[in-house]
Amino acid sequence: MSTIFFRTLIIFITLMVVLRLMGKRQIGEMQPFEFVVTLIIADLACIPMADVAIPLIYGLVAIITLFVLHQLFSLLENKSNLLKFIISGKPSVVIDKNGVNLKELKKNNLDISDLIEALRSQGFFSLDDVHYAIFESNGKLSTLAKENYLSNPPSIPTILINSGKINKTNLLLNGISEEDLKEVLAKRETKIPFVEVMTIDKNNKVYIKIKNKPYFTFNLKESYA
Repeated sequence: MSTIFFRTLIIFITLMVVLRLMGKRQIGEMQPFEFVVTLIIADLACIPMADVAIPLIYGLVAIITLFVLHQLFSLLENKSNLLKFIISGKPSVVIDKNGVNLKELKKNNLDISDLIEALRSQGFFSLDDVHYAIFESNGKLSTLAKENYLSNPPSIPTILINSGKINKTNLLLNGISEEDLKEVLAKRETKIPFVEVMTIDKNNKVYIKIKNKPYFTFNLKESYA
């Protein structure tokens, strides 16, 4: 028992020192290669702690080797923007002045629901509450809010069209028929397959982004008038 205790203590102290030297970002906002290094270190630390037949030095050498590799990758990132892009990727602008950028979302294996969820976590309930939204290379969403977004009563939007496909459940929840939807789109000289994103909130405010065109908003009730 005492052997396992002291082996665990040594591994614990080693991990604390290594993670401290790797920087505070290891605890919070990790780049992809940092996340991989952290996972491997955690796995390597368990092996010599649980199996006394494995020499402790094996685990220590492996952990220190990964630390050296981490420092090397960090140095390469700081030396070259190209290497930084290869190692950690680059930020993706998923909302710009034209609205939602569906191509950038797909590059990051995300969809409209993921984007709306990420915006809600920052206090934004509508896609047009922000001028820009950027998914950083560490996975964090950064936003630039519009000046007047607080003046509008918050209302959670539901998705009517996503990548040219109708969400029939949400249409039903909002009391909208497919014929009504097609009619609204026809007034704006477009059809369902060309709509990248279309949402509606409880205030009947519609957000729509048509392929290769800037987004716009309108009130659904007014469109029937």
